[in-house]
Amino acid sequence: MRTDIADRADITALVTDFYTRVYADELLGPIFVDVARLDLTAHLPIMCDFWESVLLRAGTYRRNALTPHVALSRRATLERRHFDRWLRLWHDTVDERHAGPLAEQAKRQAVRIAASLRRRLAGGTGSEHVTISPRPA
Repeated sequence: MRTDIADRADITALVTDFYTRVYADELLGPIFVDVARLDLTAHLPIMCDFWESVLLRAGTYRRNALTPHVALSRRATLERRHFDRWLRLWHDTVDERHAGPLAEQAKRQAVRIAASLRRRLAGGTGSEHVTISPRPA
């Protein structure tokens, strides 16, 4: 029986499982391994801090999530298909491990984060809300 995400241990197991899948993925793996040259051992605690802050309001993540993505996008074109695959792997990993309100929140937040990053990398605002300006006179 799957339980909801409850603590840092659950988040660590979820994030570790997820990134294992990402590194093995034919589309995303090369970006993480060959382009970003991301050290998974160093990256996992940062991502656990991020998700612990998002889901449990722990306040352990004190970085700017956009900064590394901007640097990466200068070396590799991050397309919608990359974000879609990232989301698919995240949702599958969450669904296989957990069920409950925080598991659902993890999936919703991932969708929001991916959309915000895509908008920001395209030069827009991170917000999905767009201000409608009056027509020029």
